[in-house]
Amino acid sequence: MAPAGMTTTIAAGEARKRKTTEAKLELAPPSPVEEGSKAKGGPVYPDIQTIRDAIPAKCFQQSYVRSFGYLARDLVLISAWAWAGLTYIPQIEHSTLQTGAWIAHGFVQGLFCTGLWILAHECGHGAFSPNQVVNDIVGWFAHSLLFVPYFSWKFSHHRHHRFTGHMEKDMVFVPRHVSEKSKRRITNLYLDAELLEDTPIVSLIKLFFHQVAGWQMYLLFNVSAGPKSKQREDSSWLRVSHFEPTSAVFRPSEAAYIAITDLGLALVAYAVYLAAGVVGWKTVFFMYIAPYMWVHHWLVAITYLHHTHPDVHHFDAESWTYVKGALATVDRDFGFVGKHIFHGIIDKHVIHHLFPRIPFYYAEEATEAIKPVVGDLYHYDGRSFLGQLWQNFCNLRYVEADPHVPGALRWAKN
Repeated sequence: MAPAGMTTTIAAGEARKRKTTEAKLELAPPSPVEEGSKAKGGPVYPDIQTIRDAIPAKCFQQSYVRSFGYLARDLVLISAWAWAGLTYIPQIEHSTLQTGAWIAHGFVQGLFCTGLWILAHECGHGAFSPNQVVNDIVGWFAHSLLFVPYFSWKFSHHRHHRFTGHMEKDMVFVPRHVSEKSKRRITNLYLDAELLEDTPIVSLIKLFFHQVAGWQMYLLFNVSAGPKSKQREDSSWLRVSHFEPTSAVFRPSEAAYIAITDLGLALVAYAVYLAAGVVGWKTVFFMYIAPYMWVHHWLVAITYLHHTHPDVHHFDAESWTYVKGALATVDRDFGFVGKHIFHGIIDKHVIHHLFPRIPFYYAEEATEAIKPVVGDLYHYDGRSFLGQLWQNFCNLRYVEADPHVPGALRWAKN
């Protein structure tokens, strides 16, 4: 029998080995050979290990103190702002002014709650703390408070990271091919798309619904996912919900976690119902539902603009690789809000797609470290965030084969 000290050392070594293996399986990047072989006729992509080696080791270390400090800060901001709204806004006698105050309150609370959403997003990636149980408890709690299905989103979001830019397997914002342009769709009321898509008022209405209902449509119907993104194909479009444990979006082994997700949402829904009995549904709408809508407006806009840019490719199944997909993302600028309230998710997203376990507070340092390695493959756009939302939504609708890069699809000119 081995001595106790030796047994502890062996156990620790095995734990580290398992953790390393799990991380590799989650990320599952292609090998350097694969990257090189698939780069023929186009840009040469560095392999994932070369990029990783350029990043200081400390950037991969999660800190309980820093992460829980940010969590506490966001919860205090949300709670204090909710208290201020509930205490002072009802005292405003003029109904128009009171409504305006509630609208402003909901907008600001939406910013704070988006920050909390992003911390739960860190939990889903294992970037919040070194312990995945802690990550899942915090993530489930925070996302449930925001009425977000934590484990459901976590599983589908991991597959988005695994297959970013893949025309068949990516989970979000997979563009349509230009050959589909003539198809009549429900979004165009089954009318000729070419008659409608260039009309500004039509684009404005579609963008409004994209921002207001896009998140819910994704959760309920897997809208914008690739045709081969599901875990089984023997299912109709009615069986792809993020709330159904047996949904085709998930593996059978994930069903129990989806049920736990639904439990969290049910508890929060009941709490909201009880709150409405105390303060009324009007107050609940302004204090909870309005910020919820703002949060998911920001979520949809952020995700859409990370993966929609004239310089960013998508790839067919034969040419896609992990590094190509991860670098097919864009860093943007959103000023003080982006850096300090949204935890840098808009500003430093490329590094997040390459190494999602890097905590957000090291993302800037890690980004600067990889720039010399990836060179022109790094994308940044410092123009107006909301201005680019409008421009890209109007002009980037379909993709076509890029004649200069075999296997890549560029945005077609509208």
